[in-house]
Amino acid sequence: MTSEPGRPGAARYVLFDVDGTLIDAVENQRLVWRTWAERYGLDPDEVHRVALRTRPMETFAQVAPDKDPRECLAALHALEDEDVRSGTYTAFDGALELLSSLRPGAWALVTSNYEHRVRGRFTRTGLPVPEVLVDAAAVEEGKPSPVPYLRAAARLGARPEECLVIEDAPSGVRSGLRAGMTVWGVNTAEAEDGVHRHFGSLHDAVGDILAFASGLPPHRPEGAGTATRSSPWQPKEAETMGS
Repeated sequence: MTSEPGRPGAARYVLFDVDGTLIDAVENQRLVWRTWAERYGLDPDEVHRVALRTRPMETFAQVAPDKDPRECLAALHALEDEDVRSGTYTAFDGALELLSSLRPGAWALVTSNYEHRVRGRFTRTGLPVPEVLVDAAAVEEGKPSPVPYLRAAARLGARPEECLVIEDAPSGVRSGLRAGMTVWGVNTAEAEDGVHRHFGSLHDAVGDILAFASGLPPHRPEGAGTATRSSPWQPKEAETMGS
């Protein structure tokens, strides 16, 4: 498929990941997993290393195969809920300006976390919550499946080719690509495989994201994000990837 960023009246939608994209929760996640690991007498550094690349139930299977995974998950969720209440959170530079500038109904959050935690973090950081929020409870298949991003697009009344996904993690990038959407990476030193454009920070991407949402040509100040494909918006043909 081809994009038409300059077509007057073209609908554009932006779908955001949350942790690592809009909110810096790295230290919070590290502390939660450290506390969880110490509770079970495990090496915190090893547990966190595994948790960074696997989903919780997969993490438990690797680091605590002799423990009841349901008990492990309940303990983790309790720690995460407490962290939302008492932890310190920071929105990435540019997040408030960006979200406050987007048209209501033209953007959504797509997260592997749960809605009540996202709302708690957004309240703590002063970020607005959109009309559409797709969380872990809303889908049976999480990222890297395309289902979460496709669900968000459907709720917005958008077609995949009209959507821009903003992500920081490999699983989220794959999810957006498999959904047939344009995917830009932010907040990483190197571009994740497959992204159409890469920005070292969310702040660097603000102008381009707003331009996409407005159907305008991409904004490219000196030092801004680099394109990794021939089109600044999306590939000339739809991305297809295996599951």
